[in-house]
Amino acid sequence: MTNSQGRPSTSDVLLRDVAEGDLPILFEQQLDPDACRMAAFPSRDREAFMAHWRKILRDESTKNKTILFGGQIAGYIAHFVIGDEPLVGYWIGKEYWGQGIATRALQSFLPLVKTRPLYARVVKHNVASIRVLEKCGFTMYGVEKEASQTGGEEIEELILRLESWDAGEVR
Repeated sequence: MTNSQGRPSTSDVLLRDVAEGDLPILFEQQLDPDACRMAAFPSRDREAFMAHWRKILRDESTKNKTILFGGQIAGYIAHFVIGDEPLVGYWIGKEYWGQGIATRALQSFLPLVKTRPLYARVVKHNVASIRVLEKCGFTMYGVEKEASQTGGEEIEELILRLESWDAGEVR
């Protein structure tokens, strides 16, 4: 399905398990300096990236999905636990920003993750990601200040929480 400009519509957002063959594209997406600034997270070199993802893919406690848009890899979405905090996170390739893909992917992903409450952490300046989370029912839970992983300056990280979710609950 396409929109009036002949581009795929958000109904063309699909999720599937991350495959080893997806990793080269996901690697290239995480190299983008604008995306790294937006996430306040540094890119990894190829060896570190591949090792990290191979470890993730062996970890049965995580859920990892490749986001497809119009048949192309647009990014990934994941559920994982750090400490005792169940988290959701995603990375969208810059060329796919601003098209509703992250919102649609999160809407499709939330029914696959039964854990509640579910948390997301996002830096304060990443307004687009905050909006995606809010559209899907996440609400502000807290704020933490920490050193940025991309340069040492202090950043504010917002913690959002989802208590419950209904497939029809997009805001």
